[in-house]
Amino acid sequence: MPTSAPEALLKVSGLSAGYGKIGVLNGIDLTIGAGEIVALLGPNGAGKSTLLKAISGLLPRTGTITFGGQDISKTGPREAVNAGLVHVVEGHRVFTQLSVYDNVMLAGYGLKGAVLGERVEEALAFFPEIAAKRNDRAVTLSGGQQQMLAVAQGLVRRPRLLMLDEPSAGLSPVLVDRVLAAAAQLRDAGTAVLLVEQLIEKALKLADRVYALARGSIVLEARTNEDDLPNRLEHAYFGQDASAPLAS
Repeated sequence: MPTSAPEALLKVSGLSAGYGKIGVLNGIDLTIGAGEIVALLGPNGAGKSTLLKAISGLLPRTGTITFGGQDISKTGPREAVNAGLVHVVEGHRVFTQLSVYDNVMLAGYGLKGAVLGERVEEALAFFPEIAAKRNDRAVTLSGGQQQMLAVAQGLVRRPRLLMLDEPSAGLSPVLVDRVLAAAAQLRDAGTAVLLVEQLIEKALKLADRVYALARGSIVLEARTNEDDLPNRLEHAYFGQDASAPLAS
């Protein structure tokens, strides 16, 4: 499709998922190219977090998911991580009684000693605020710092694709910019990012492309530099553009 990056890292085709008998996603098609940032936007309850969970294997799903040329449709989250697809879930999911350093070390479980130490330092370098507190327990961190730590946990695996679910939730504007700046750094280093974000203007400024999700379906796909995109997104949220052709 014309708006997709030429080199597909992740390709999702006909994906459907939900919770038990409750269907949430219906036939999702989505592509992410190597080294690009894609924003996934939509109103509350649209299914954005469900889509990330389905892609990473946290939820049962139907359809096809290809990552790095390999079919991962039937794999679980551990296999996805090993392949280079890392999902930072919504909320501050850190081990509060462990130190900052040990939190990041634990996220690198299975890596060898010297390699693990190098990866931990590399991940912490994205966030000097928490690197300076490496020996402090995570419970002493602010909410924003815990969010940074959660992202650092994902980075220790050197992902090919990092999926961030609402990384700005509960953060001050300064910390929001710091977390999103890390995403830009990752893109510059060749890592792709799939970003779920409610701060639409910031997400569009950062991302290369955008998908809009509403009522469990993709209702818009576009490049973020297209004219009149905010209005088109607003219309898509309310269903007015659900049948309109996607931009080229």
